[in-house]
Amino acid sequence: MAGEMAAAPKPADLDFGEAPHIVIWETTRACDLACLHCRAEAVRWRDLRELSTLEAMALMNRIRQFGRPLFVLSGGDPAKRPDLVELVEHGARIGLRMALTPSGTPLMTPELMTRLKAAGLSRLAVSLDGSTAEIHDAFRGVSGSHGWTLRILGGARALGLPIQVNTTVTRRNLTDFDDLCVLMTELEIALWSVFFLVPTGRARPADLVSAEEFEAVFHRMYDLSRTAPFDIKSTAAPQYRRVILQRQVQERRAGGRTEPPIPLTGGSGFSRADGERPAKGGNDGDGFLFISHTGEIYPSGFLPVSAGNVRTHDIVDVYRDSPLFRELRDRTRLKGKCSACEYRRICGGSRARAYALTGDWLEADPCCAHIPAQRRSLTEAGATEPATL
Repeated sequence: MAGEMAAAPKPADLDFGEAPHIVIWETTRACDLACLHCRAEAVRWRDLRELSTLEAMALMNRIRQFGRPLFVLSGGDPAKRPDLVELVEHGARIGLRMALTPSGTPLMTPELMTRLKAAGLSRLAVSLDGSTAEIHDAFRGVSGSHGWTLRILGGARALGLPIQVNTTVTRRNLTDFDDLCVLMTELEIALWSVFFLVPTGRARPADLVSAEEFEAVFHRMYDLSRTAPFDIKSTAAPQYRRVILQRQVQERRAGGRTEPPIPLTGGSGFSRADGERPAKGGNDGDGFLFISHTGEIYPSGFLPVSAGNVRTHDIVDVYRDSPLFRELRDRTRLKGKCSACEYRRICGGSRARAYALTGDWLEADPCCAHIPAQRRSLTEAGATEPATL
């Protein structure tokens, strides 16, 4: 019957052509921080065009038709909305798995966290971009954010809320990554999501690290994942799945691994606390869906190309049938070296970064160091590569 809630498929059974496994709603652009790389180009005050409480609840009701995706309240700073607890309560009541990414400010008080957990919040994610206050606060543009963030983490631990830490890798904190790895092992987190900069919003191409530096960080992440008591995933860098697969194949050949390679060990967005992972990793518009504070429907927050607005379009239809989303899910349409890559199915390159740096979301991700086997064989043979490779 129309209006009935969809059955909840297990993550491993999800068909990304039918449903995303992560939906992020930018509740507001308002935030008291001034982050140098802010995707949302956040401002201090709320926008009068934001989705209202009733519109947000209607949106969540439609998202529930996909099943039970992870529904993330993001921003800006969601704590700027006075209806935040009410929204979490509604989402949990209809069966969504509710997560929250507040800013590292005094607004996320222990009292508010207690109310959010009682309302049904299942995961709290905070950003930590430096192992020291000096590095993190310079990143966030406000002195004190590092300490506030650590206090939020401590409060979540005390409440028994599963914790996710998000870290964005840029030119500004690359040399701090090893120290961040040490810090993560001390924070009792469930998941470390390592973001790789996409130059959109306030982020600039000059802050990007090189493809080779991307690769070195991937290997450091994998090394840590073998002993860490938490899961590690990449965001805006599906190439990490390729590195996981390559490393696991090497281990198996060397006799150090008996299990088959599992490229999604740290790339799906689901932690051990979630129990199961989808059968493949998501990408912009492919298992992933983003709604802006004004209701624009994007493949991701880093790929701000609208396929409609929830005020005028049905979000289920947009995700499943819009030309933009269908094109992003069709990896046979990829261009450049991504089109010839043997890891295209499990990776696909960052469509957001390709768009930000080339203007074409189907182009090859400029921050990938991998040379596809087909290209290597042609080069070694001295052949001229076809224009499609």
